[in-house]
Amino acid sequence: MDQLHIVYEWKQIDYEFPTPEARQQALDSKTFIPQNNIPMGLEIYEDRLFITVPRWRVGVPASLNYINLKDNSTTSPKLIPYPSWAAHSIGTDGKPSEIISPFRVRADRCGRLWVIDNGKIGNLDNNATKYPPSIIIYDLKTDNLLRKYVFPADHIKEDSGFANIAVEDMDCEATYAYVGDLGKPGLVVYSWEKNESWRISHHYFHPDPLACDFSVKGFNFSWTDALFGLGLSAPNANNYSTLYFHPMASYDEFSVSTEYLRNQSLAEGNFNAFKLLGSRGPNAQSSVSFVDQKTGVLFYSLVNLNAVACWKTSNKEYLMKNQGRIYMNEDTMVYPTDIKVDYNDNLWILSNRMPIWMYGKLDLNDVNFRVFSAPVVDAISHTACDITPRSDILDKFVNKIKNATNTIVSKIKPNSGFVAFPLSIITLTLLSWVTSIVI
Repeated sequence: MDQLHIVYEWKQIDYEFPTPEARQQALDSKTFIPQNNIPMGLEIYEDRLFITVPRWRVGVPASLNYINLKDNSTTSPKLIPYPSWAAHSIGTDGKPSEIISPFRVRADRCGRLWVIDNGKIGNLDNNATKYPPSIIIYDLKTDNLLRKYVFPADHIKEDSGFANIAVEDMDCEATYAYVGDLGKPGLVVYSWEKNESWRISHHYFHPDPLACDFSVKGFNFSWTDALFGLGLSAPNANNYSTLYFHPMASYDEFSVSTEYLRNQSLAEGNFNAFKLLGSRGPNAQSSVSFVDQKTGVLFYSLVNLNAVACWKTSNKEYLMKNQGRIYMNEDTMVYPTDIKVDYNDNLWILSNRMPIWMYGKLDLNDVNFRVFSAPVVDAISHTACDITPRSDILDKFVNKIKNATNTIVSKIKPNSGFVAFPLSIITLTLLSWVTSIVI
């Protein structure tokens, strides 16, 4: 459960301001309050690592940023606003010009960055400001804004909160985005080709009232977050994917084919198209999830357990014995907040100690935010999700038997070949028996 390595880590988030004077001015005017900045989402595309910093509290100067992966000068790099400082600047009306408060983003295989903008400023303040949520799409080759799609009024409910997005991009024109509403259970489906969206409801999107109790690092709290984790499989022969999903306040995992989601009336007229896969077990509430389409492995966070786990979607049973732990640590993996697999088959995870930040106070002398990474094959090695034949386990067992046999021979009669002969027969018999069991 320790198969990832830490790539970046921060005690506090800082930004690449145009000049030192500009940074000081931001501090003086409180448009930048370091302790109010917490990284929430990450994404990787070519040589850039994107990190979102939602405007939960005042003092967040830029809520969508990136790091240059080619810069190895520090493990605590300053964030560079994307696509520019101007896109985050506050106008005279108090509203950012282009980007308000994104939580998570997704870079598709067509070179586009999909940003789900929650539209809320000051969620944890008493004077929260709400703007219509939207999907913002950028061209990652030119960094130009391609489209900003504002959600229709009937998609937004009083308690709506849009935090996660999954993108089905096997066709660059016929692309679909799926956005979960964790506040008022629902799924918004957006068609790039038609530039329109629809909202789908289902009982499986709702929180489980028995799974609303959370405990992280000594902080106990109740969350009723609904639809949260979204992970898309590779397309089948008919170009439909399977969407794996779960509410955050839940122990269960569900699935549905995008064949139904792409048509609102088809989805809501086929209740049984949505499947209950099984349970992660007690205390196993999960926030984000992501499917590696090459291996078919579903990765997901376990927020109460400070862990990241996995399940092979090719497995017919979603049971605890079929789920593996990738990483578990009560210090470094406190609240895994986002999970991605890049186009070079590397797993990336961000942890941010959010419950401590929300309900207590972070120790600014300690590392609070971390980015982990490892090749997918290495991350799942020797877990229930392993896709590599494990002949090395048998080899180790065989070697132990050989070593034990040689030790016995040397102790009983060091200079005699007489005793070695029957022991060799015993060794061969044991090896044949073990091999037959393993195979």
